[in-house]
Amino acid sequence: MATAPTQAPPAVPAQLVEKHRPTLDRALEAIRTREYWSPHPEHPKAYGEEHGSLGAAEGKAAFDALLGTRFDLDQPGTDGWVAGEVSPYGPALGTEYPHADADVLLPAMRAAMPAWRDAGPEVRAAVCLEILARINARTHEFAHAVMHTSGQAYLMAMQAGGPHAQDRGLEAVAYAYAEQTRVPASAEWTKPQGKREPLSLAKRFTPVPRGVSLLIGCNTFPTWNGYPGLFASLATGNPVLVKPHPRAVLPLAMTVRAARETLAGAGFDPNLVALAAEREGEGIARELAVRPEVRIIDYTGSTAFGDWLEANARQAQVFTEKAGVNTVVVDSTDDYRGMLGNLAFSLSLYSGQMCTTPQNLLIPRGGIDTDAGHKSYDEVVSDLASAVDKLLGDDQRAAALLGAIVNPGVRERLEGAAKLGEVALASREVPHPEFPDATVRTPVIVKLDGARPDSEPVCMSECFGPVSFAVAVDSTADAVALLRRTVREKGAMTVGAYTTSPEVERLVEEACLEECAQLSLNLTGGVYVNQTAAFSDFHGSGGNPAANAALCDGAFVASRFRMVEVRRPA
Repeated sequence: MATAPTQAPPAVPAQLVEKHRPTLDRALEAIRTREYWSPHPEHPKAYGEEHGSLGAAEGKAAFDALLGTRFDLDQPGTDGWVAGEVSPYGPALGTEYPHADADVLLPAMRAAMPAWRDAGPEVRAAVCLEILARINARTHEFAHAVMHTSGQAYLMAMQAGGPHAQDRGLEAVAYAYAEQTRVPASAEWTKPQGKREPLSLAKRFTPVPRGVSLLIGCNTFPTWNGYPGLFASLATGNPVLVKPHPRAVLPLAMTVRAARETLAGAGFDPNLVALAAEREGEGIARELAVRPEVRIIDYTGSTAFGDWLEANARQAQVFTEKAGVNTVVVDSTDDYRGMLGNLAFSLSLYSGQMCTTPQNLLIPRGGIDTDAGHKSYDEVVSDLASAVDKLLGDDQRAAALLGAIVNPGVRERLEGAAKLGEVALASREVPHPEFPDATVRTPVIVKLDGARPDSEPVCMSECFGPVSFAVAVDSTADAVALLRRTVREKGAMTVGAYTTSPEVERLVEEACLEECAQLSLNLTGGVYVNQTAAFSDFHGSGGNPAANAALCDGAFVASRFRMVEVRRPA
């Protein structure tokens, strides 16, 4: 049976490529130099009618208009509607999303691939940048959606869920373009044959996508963690099926809508991006992950399901960010006050509900040398507790920094932490000035003895949320040894260290190089260990159990496509 001829790719307006090529070039330069750069302003006042975008009031109104409505995406295979999101701040969102029949939706997504593949890397990049530009114009609307699904405070949701997430998406597009264009589109090949005529071939090289990409979203950072995989796959020619976390559907549904509208407007099949919302308890990620059409999976979440994906989704290239135990070695400092303030902020930001928040603070039981004199272990822990108390002493400021507890599991871990050791700083409830039903809690700091002979010390297990352990160790050398073991066995997204000793700095750096963990040294100012900047910082390393990939590098995009060669006599 003859197959139908491949249709010509749809005509994409030349203005689209022309419009976004300067931004793409600047992003390519940024990932090469690793300097600071962002095309997406993070200040709330940078958005508004005068900037061609939604201002704060308009964004809030647009978000409110989505509540209690049916979020129609005009997808094939819709067989019902699902709802159930409840804001960590209290209100039910009431928004309904299409439930998809995968047997209908996935073939439609695959049918959209040939024209998207044939469009080439530059056009795909331009379309992706147009999607991001449209999302950026609605940053305040997205901020409310992120806030009311993740529990982030508004300013954090606006920045991390908006421009910072958009930067990560653009970064992935830049890496995707760079890897696809590393090989020329065509080449003339001539091999001399001595006195005979040379051998000549005309060769054409096409980046060919692997297949449908499945994005399994997370609850805490639906856009920031979701955009790298989404745009890396789309820019390399793969359709993307977005399966949001059941508690955080809206931000990714809005993303899917923006993508589908942009694709259709550019002349492509909108089914290149689709949503897979699930009914309560349905667990469709496990079913979708092993479908033969799914050839790429991006996942952020628990270690248990991440391990399951890596073991069972054998037909797919699987990228996972799982749990880790982030560690800070406290050896000495020449800015004691700055160290305490920096650590206090790092432990408090978003109630510790970041995959980069420090959990274990390894402190020699004999104390540390500082610019304020020698401080005993107990003094360091007490002073850190006081720094957190001072930072969060005003309830309004505390609510704006902490956000809300995202789910019952985090609250249960927080409440159970007091049973694990001596409490140096107890958690307290903070009333939210705007949302009385929000659960807002300050961090708890628990003292532990790192010399206990447990084969699996308490501090070796992740306790996700606003829980930190001040671990007393016999020496800095023992701290580095425990750091090595923790990263090797449990993984870490971040490592921090404070020291005035070049030798200790060398030991910690060597440990992180050998165990493959990202290290921050002596942070005492406005940069924190749990923050990373797109185009410059790598989020995760892909070299320890916390994650098998880094956001973002060439390895994160290169295996999403294969280079196929066609050659013929010249």
